[in-house]
Amino acid sequence: MRLAWWLPLLLVVIAPARGQTADGLAARIEAVTDAGPVRHGHWGLLVVDAKTGETLYERNADRLFRPASVTKLFSTAAALVTLGADHRFETPVVRRGEVDANGILRGDLILVAQGDPSLGGRTGPDGSLLFEDSDHSYSGPRSRTTLVPADPLAGLDHLAREVAAAGIKAVAGEVLIDDRLFDPAPSSGSGPRRVTPIVINDNLIDVVVTPAEVPGQPATVRLHPATAFVSMDAQVRTVDSDGPRRIEVIADGPRRFRVRGTIPVGVGPAVQIYEVEEPADFARAVFIETLRRRGIEVESSPLGLNDRAKLPPREAVASLPRVAVYTSPPFSQYVRVILKVSQNLHASMLPLLLAVREGERTLAAGLAAEGRALKSLGIDLGTISFGGGAGGSGADLVTPRATVSLLRTMSSRPEFSVYRAALPILGRDGTLARAVDPDSPARGHVWAKTGTYYVEDGLTGKTVLTSKALAGYMETASGRELVFAFFVNNLPLEGTEDGDASEATAAIGRVLGRLCEAVYVDAGPPAAERPAGGQ
Repeated sequence: MRLAWWLPLLLVVIAPARGQTADGLAARIEAVTDAGPVRHGHWGLLVVDAKTGETLYERNADRLFRPASVTKLFSTAAALVTLGADHRFETPVVRRGEVDANGILRGDLILVAQGDPSLGGRTGPDGSLLFEDSDHSYSGPRSRTTLVPADPLAGLDHLAREVAAAGIKAVAGEVLIDDRLFDPAPSSGSGPRRVTPIVINDNLIDVVVTPAEVPGQPATVRLHPATAFVSMDAQVRTVDSDGPRRIEVIADGPRRFRVRGTIPVGVGPAVQIYEVEEPADFARAVFIETLRRRGIEVESSPLGLNDRAKLPPREAVASLPRVAVYTSPPFSQYVRVILKVSQNLHASMLPLLLAVREGERTLAAGLAAEGRALKSLGIDLGTISFGGGAGGSGADLVTPRATVSLLRTMSSRPEFSVYRAALPILGRDGTLARAVDPDSPARGHVWAKTGTYYVEDGLTGKTVLTSKALAGYMETASGRELVFAFFVNNLPLEGTEDGDASEATAAIGRVLGRLCEAVYVDAGPPAAERPAGGQ
């Protein structure tokens, strides 16, 4: 089996031991980090008592490591303390022109984007933002992602209903998206590549493939949300239950793509994604379609472009009459989605939202604002470096000590309950749902952010894991509260020549889960509670 090299890593036994000394804890940790192929990685670790700051274990704690998505601990912390957990996005629709006696708007309808990363698309019945452990933005030919049970156009539907309630029955002019809140920037993580002020369904169209009831028949392929904005040519065949599940979405040009592949009979729907080329054009199209579904006649075609040249000056837009507004859930809900599923697009927006807060528009200004926020939290900026908010920039570097310092500081702040609750829980949800076995002693006792980043070695075709990381909070078997940061960088992964590194990287994630188990059972009580003269 091609990935058999990592199987022994999963067999490391971490057994509880009473009265374990500090040296015993070190031995347990090093039995994990220094065994098998992972011993070739560059390790950085720090475990401290959350209350006293006592160091239980450290290795290379002041060296710089690539944090991957552990970066999100820093960007969400900066955004939380700057914007506030209760911050809400208000997205208005304004009109330019008058509404006549027949309800016809003799002018334009303008949706003014305010940087809401969801715009209602993940909102559940209770007003919270929903997530699945494997987010749709990570969909690939072999991935097994699931859509949240929510309407991706819910925010637009809310706005359309309010437009109708304002007495507008028809729009004789244009429907426009004002997306000038900040300058577009590249995302610093996998998934959607462009960060823009308008986001509908993460600027993705989900391609949902359902197998036929018998092999040999074509599968059913539908778009989510359903829209005429794109043209799809779908040919996916249903195969035997033990057949391959390989589905590809192949772009054929602007707004055109093919869906090809096979799906086994009897499995649930498979989700793939198509990233829209121009988010404002997409938002305009689905807003027009939503307005029409609400009985509002719109002369403009949804297949047209969002012509920014037709927008009035930004200062003039602010004075136009509002006809609708969508108010988001609190920002704490966005932090939860970002951290639970490592949502890269939303995290990449955070520095730009901080820039807007200071009257600026650029990613550079936003990162500078993030730096000031982190400095106010006591972080030495000489021990960290970021090029974006998500963790995929080459500039992203942190030390284990800086990471633990941030986590300890946040634990004493009023935002802490929101911050910790937003983290994945070991063995239960988010990106940590399958990091340990169901009977793991540490399951449910660790709240931490994961990080994964890898590249392909062009010489061999193998994958090099440039970063696998985990940092957060732990309650040990003895009731001790700890803060920790685990990083392993630059680890070659054998058996990945076929380009699919998902199993191998997941195996390294389970190695970090074993580290959590080692600390959970062997940390012991704080120094003040140990017998005199003992360990």
